[in-house]
Amino acid sequence: MTNLIPRGSSFQDLFDFRRDFDQIFNRMVSGWPFSDERTLTASSTLAPAVESYLDQDGKKYHCRVSLPGVDPKEVQIHAQGNTLTISGERKVNRSSKDVNFLHEEISYGAFERTFALPEGVDADKLTAEYQNGVLEITAPVAASALPRRIEIRTTPVSKQMAA
Repeated sequence: MTNLIPRGSSFQDLFDFRRDFDQIFNRMVSGWPFSDERTLTASSTLAPAVESYLDQDGKKYHCRVSLPGVDPKEVQIHAQGNTLTISGERKVNRSSKDVNFLHEEISYGAFERTFALPEGVDADKLTAEYQNGVLEITAPVAASALPRRIEIRTTPVSKQMAA
């Protein structure tokens, strides 16, 4: 029911819808509803939430990936050309294998997300930090690639009449 609460940004709702749709589609491809629930959760695909943006003031590209419960040693980051790929795995970590779940909503397994880097991002200078379950990847952006405001010049009225 929390999804019915307005968040203020219809774009955020669209991104959430896409992520949710991707997860549902991945469950269907992995055998749902024809497999039992335990097989489904073990093989369901993890699609971590991502936000990326250009900080025009700091002239940096930021990509934040929500990875709670994922060991940073299980995450790989690759950059090739203007493509950034983040992959890894959230492993099941239970003390007992024979459990009777009341709720099971956490996805486990391998994941891979690929993004096109914006023009001007220096992929050779990408850095990554993992803190509190969030992986943050940053890179400098060339000033020439950032949007700039173009001033509109006007001609004085007296010059327009002379022409």
